[in-house]
Amino acid sequence: MKRNKIIIGTRGSKLALWQAEWVKSELIKIDPSLHIELNRIKTTGDKIIDVPLANVGGKGLFVKEIEEALLQCTADIAVHSMKDVPTEFPEGLHLSVICKREDPRDAFLTRIHDNTFQIPDFNSLPEGAIIGTSSLRRSCQLLNIRPDLKIAQLRGNLDTRIRKLDEKQYDAIILAVAGVTRLGWTNRIADILSSAISLPAIGQGAIGIECRADDTFINHLISKLNDEESALCVRAERAFLKKLEGGCQVPIAAHARIEQGSRDKAQIAHTAGSGPRTSKSGILVMDGLVGSISGDRIIREHAEGTVEDFESIGIELATALLAKGANRILKEVYGTSIGKIDVP
Repeated sequence: MKRNKIIIGTRGSKLALWQAEWVKSELIKIDPSLHIELNRIKTTGDKIIDVPLANVGGKGLFVKEIEEALLQCTADIAVHSMKDVPTEFPEGLHLSVICKREDPRDAFLTRIHDNTFQIPDFNSLPEGAIIGTSSLRRSCQLLNIRPDLKIAQLRGNLDTRIRKLDEKQYDAIILAVAGVTRLGWTNRIADILSSAISLPAIGQGAIGIECRADDTFINHLISKLNDEESALCVRAERAFLKKLEGGCQVPIAAHARIEQGSRDKAQIAHTAGSGPRTSKSGILVMDGLVGSISGDRIIREHAEGTVEDFESIGIELATALLAKGANRILKEVYGTSIGKIDVP
């Protein structure tokens, strides 16, 4: 049955609101008669502002309360940054849509003086430079390349992080290109880090839409926002993460992309919430890694195959890493950095 009123559950940060407003505008393009409201919800991750996220136990720090709103019908859809979304969903909810992905890479930001970046790129960082990041994934990769760097925790919204940089609390900060771009700060990006320097987070740059699995009207409406190539790649990365039993705050990284090749065109049957529908040809190419917190050990692997095997490729890549000792690294990470503080 058609409904005219839809409630979007979202975090209250500027980036989260940008994403929710973007989804709202896209849905109104589909059906101008829709009345769409935003339900701003403060999540556990938003409440904990003075502790590194890696030291907070539990998963779903930025989605738990929003999912509760879906289950209580105080929201009809939830708009998430895919890198924050756990691989398991509460009963009755599912990931229905993955929107077209923005650049998944990491951005290098530094101060500007006389219209010139004081440090033009990552390779120009001086000895012992202070780098601001709250991500173990980023810090372990940077320290692996440059063990002399000093990693300092960086929390807060984008404006706050850039202000701290300009106040000289850091020599440079590392942020997701997608978030910086969406909020109009592209002019502050001095360098975009290659995947050889910083392999992205699972799902980074993609917006996901979660909803109740049995809400036929909503599932049909939002399905028009699904981007098949982005969905294939992000779901492959999530299969990789699920096999490793990792969360978004551990040093795990993966990036999948589709490259044209000689493979036959893939056709995947689609049922709501079970996976993307695709007519994509080519091969799905994927890189993944697991690293120690100190960056002294990084295990990296590569996998590829036909696009219809997107989930298997992610699982096989994770299995290869585990066979090379990734499980030992993850046990150390969970034992030393995860779970020190209980999530309320």
